[in-house]
Amino acid sequence: MELLTPTRSTVLQHANPAVKLAVLIMLFIVTVQTRSIDFAIYQAIIYTVLLFMLGGFPVRKTLLFVLPFGLLFVSSSITMILFGKGNTLWWQWGVLRITEESFYRGLHLGFRSIAFAAEGLLFVSTTPSVKLFYALMQSFRLPPRFAYSFMASIRLLPMVWEEFLIRRQALQVRGAQMRGRGLKGLAEHIRMYAVPLLSQSIRRAHRVAVAMEAKQFNGIGRRTYYYPSKLSWKDGAAVLLLVLAPCAAYLAAVWFPWFGLPDVRYHP
Repeated sequence: MELLTPTRSTVLQHANPAVKLAVLIMLFIVTVQTRSIDFAIYQAIIYTVLLFMLGGFPVRKTLLFVLPFGLLFVSSSITMILFGKGNTLWWQWGVLRITEESFYRGLHLGFRSIAFAAEGLLFVSTTPSVKLFYALMQSFRLPPRFAYSFMASIRLLPMVWEEFLIRRQALQVRGAQMRGRGLKGLAEHIRMYAVPLLSQSIRRAHRVAVAMEAKQFNGIGRRTYYYPSKLSWKDGAAVLLLVLAPCAAYLAAVWFPWFGLPDVRYHP
């Protein structure tokens, strides 16, 4: 998709996708295990900055990706803030109850959500799906039948969307209208689209499966690859950058704390 196609070259784009995936999984684990709200804040900031620097997109397009982070922050933190448990009551109205403990835990959850989103978007924006599966087959011994099946399914998604647009235009040309109202009308509307799209998807998936069987994508025997997955100095540079990111966030949390809470679970 053109929306997720970078316009400039960065170190992360040329790094081995398998190596990048392994490092980012470790970063995810670090974010999951983060209990300090200051550490979570600096992780969110640093990973977002890395997205601007190494994502490969113009600043305006990166801003479009980052703008939903605000909604993500509010949606993930507001429930904990309004309904979390705590002893130091700040405000209450009916079932809504904000305490000091729930407030800090909600902020902690919100900033961790931003860190997760920035990490995932950084990986997606710098890793083509085809090269990722080639790297997994060569580095992690992923069976070709699974890898090529995933790649084929990803390629089919734009075709399904195109068929949906064609179906909608055809119905508009024929003057087809939704019958009934409420749930009955909604069910009729879904049937007009779901049945043709599902039947076409089944036919296409069957053709792809037959083609894969004909080309011996059964995982037996040694295969050659059009995209060789090799290690280079760019992999070391990418690993160094990604490893330094949480280290810098931890040091910033120690030297320049915002709230000074080492563990929000045991905040008095």
